[in-house]
Amino acid sequence: MSSNRDIDALIDMMAKLPGLGPRSARRAVLHLIRKRALLLTPLADLMQTVAATARECVTCGNVGTSDTCDICASPKRATGELCVVEDVADLWAMERSGVFKGRYHVLGGTLSALDAVGPEELRIPKLISRVTDESITEVILALNATVDGQTTAHYIADQLGADLRVTSLAQGVPIGGELDYLDDGTISAALRARKQV
Repeated sequence: MSSNRDIDALIDMMAKLPGLGPRSARRAVLHLIRKRALLLTPLADLMQTVAATARECVTCGNVGTSDTCDICASPKRATGELCVVEDVADLWAMERSGVFKGRYHVLGGTLSALDAVGPEELRIPKLISRVTDESITEVILALNATVDGQTTAHYIADQLGADLRVTSLAQGVPIGGELDYLDDGTISAALRARKQV
């Protein structure tokens, strides 16, 4: 009986993942059990390793296995361009497009009066200091095209001042759309056609 409880607990835990409901979680767990040696055991080992080693980059907020992510550590990425995104999924979506060759800054969310999220709850003060410390010449605001995303973009543009080039993604990103759900071509087109804020 205890094994059934463990399997049910695994299904319940898997159902909490984005995109998986109870039925999908059940199918995934059954598949993993059937392919135990090929999938389940290596997956469990990798999850344990990642749980022990994953950390947030102290510079940009990306997720990796060291204190400074590969993007921030690369001298080739020091182009003077800094792309500001809402969360790590958005950073990874931008990287998948392969178009942007600068560095990133993950805010950790957007400003929201309803949820009591102000600039101090996000990584906006760190962004302001990075712009000065890293001799940034352009800040690209690649925030989701939502009300909160646009509010955050305008706030950041005001804080950075008129002396710095501040741009945002242009065509290709639909109103209400989220970067993580866009295809690579759409992200590429939006990045190339960015405009002054």
